[in-house]
Amino acid sequence: MWKLERNPVNPSLSIYDNLGGEEVIRQIVEAFYPKVKANPLLGPLFPEDINPVMEKQFMFLSQFFGGPSLFSDAYGHPMMRARHLPFPVTRERAEAWLACMTEALEEVGIEEELKDFVIKRLSGPAFHFVNTP
Repeated sequence: MWKLERNPVNPSLSIYDNLGGEEVIRQIVEAFYPKVKANPLLGPLFPEDINPVMEKQFMFLSQFFGGPSLFSDAYGHPMMRARHLPFPVTRERAEAWLACMTEALEEVGIEEELKDFVIKRLSGPAFHFVNTP
């Protein structure tokens, strides 16, 4: 859908800036959540009104990737593992989440090298949230 025209990974820039900043982070989130909602492992964990979740994800990813500290400014320290404890996060769900994110990055047109880097960066937290066998 969207194609970024630049070197996919510039080590002098944050991941946020490599991705394209606010506009592209928002596009990723907007491409990601329909996939999550449609996924049989993930969809049931999310509320019917996904908009507040999308906004928090946009804020978190912006901060996590080195952009503005939107999430912390609004909600305090992310404490993402603690925030995910009420939900049964299995290894399969973590893998499904990463697969949805991979598809969203592809849909937005993130180059392969940068996409792989982003997924690797997100894999640590995704598997750290696993709290159910």
